[in-house]
Amino acid sequence: MNLEEITRKVSAIAYDTGAFIRKERKRFTYESVEFKGVSDLVSYVDKESEQRIISGLEKIIPGAGFITEEETIEQGQKEYTWIIDPLDGTTNFVHGIPNYCVSIGLMHNGKIVAGVVYEVANDECFHAWKSGGAYLNNEPIHVSQAKAFSDTVLATGFPYYEFERLDEYLKILHQLMESTQGLRRMGSAAADMAYVACGRYGGYFEYNLNSYDIAAGVILVQEAGGTVSDFKGGEDYIFGREIVAGGRVHATLLDVIQRYW
Repeated sequence: MNLEEITRKVSAIAYDTGAFIRKERKRFTYESVEFKGVSDLVSYVDKESEQRIISGLEKIIPGAGFITEEETIEQGQKEYTWIIDPLDGTTNFVHGIPNYCVSIGLMHNGKIVAGVVYEVANDECFHAWKSGGAYLNNEPIHVSQAKAFSDTVLATGFPYYEFERLDEYLKILHQLMESTQGLRRMGSAAADMAYVACGRYGGYFEYNLNSYDIAAGVILVQEAGGTVSDFKGGEDYIFGREIVAGGRVHATLLDVIQRYW
């Protein structure tokens, strides 16, 4: 497999899908929203975007498996598996908040080997492939080299269900509020990971995640020189529902998390 060629083809699919999302946002109304849960929104834009992406990806690697948020195709892992969130940040999209992404990751035998995150409103396309580096609009990117929390902004996400560990989470936030330049919760895990990869955020952590939220972002951070782990410092982050990603502050961030988690 030529991962560079594959990644460029995936980027083109992400651009095309982003153009569709932009067009639909201009005429989108709240009445088009469906609710999978109180805070779990979906729309025809998510579903049609996913179908467009799948149609393109099937031509790149015939017979590959798919894991997708909207499940518009049969789900399952194979040697090569596409992991797709067609519109990460749907709640932002619905409310006109300009932070939502197309996220497409490629997994080979359990490891992410290529990924594209296209932040639609900002027209920023992040892409990376194994041993090929990470890029923003075709320019190389790198994680932050800041060593201290006091020199960084960190990102996280708030849970919208399964609140059993909220007290521990708030203790982590309390300490980080006191030791960093700021915490951000933008509402798109894909964008958060991409921002870590290009050094805007020093680090990012979240729990109650799905694989399609972060798959593409994993390879972005790794190829940009960063570290990705689960909350235990291990490698169960794709399907383990928790992730810590960062530049040089990764170990310190992990230490804070483990103190309370």
